[in-house]
Amino acid sequence: MKILKIVLIVIVAIIGLALITALFVKKEYAVEREVVINKSKEEVFNYIKYLKNQDNFSVWANIDTSMKKEYKGTDATVGFVSSWESTNKNVGKGEQEIKAIKEGERIDYELRFIEPFEATDNAYMVTEKVDENQTKVKWGFNGKMNYPMNLMLLFMDMEAMLGKDLQQGLENLKVILEKK
Repeated sequence: MKILKIVLIVIVAIIGLALITALFVKKEYAVEREVVINKSKEEVFNYIKYLKNQDNFSVWANIDTSMKKEYKGTDATVGFVSSWESTNKNVGKGEQEIKAIKEGERIDYELRFIEPFEATDNAYMVTEKVDENQTKVKWGFNGKMNYPMNLMLLFMDMEAMLGKDLQQGLENLKVILEKK
């Protein structure tokens, strides 16, 4: 009985320490990548503003090519929603909505993940003119993990996890647009 009591005290202490640590761990994260595409800003923006076009360059859209997709609204306008559902645990179920468009410059999205975990995060794409025939595209993602789940940020490298997929997506976008 004494050993059980000691084990119980140790478990409670570990949980308590974890909860106290979580109070001091950041709750927000942000990842951004960029690429220069040899096309005009207008041409690049007119392609990326269509959410359906992400299916052509996004790494996540290509993990499960047989996933169920649905669309609501008019693409390339605020309020357009693209939803997905897959049995692949790396894809899961969720939706993405266009929240704001600054024509020719920026698109903001809200991502609502439903499975395998629930979360609401934000993403954006920005275009910047380098010269008449070159455009810098930035693709960013930011999110928040509430207490005490933010403790996972100590063990998850969001920069590495999301960064490589964002960069690969941008490289795919560059190939697609430069072939046109």
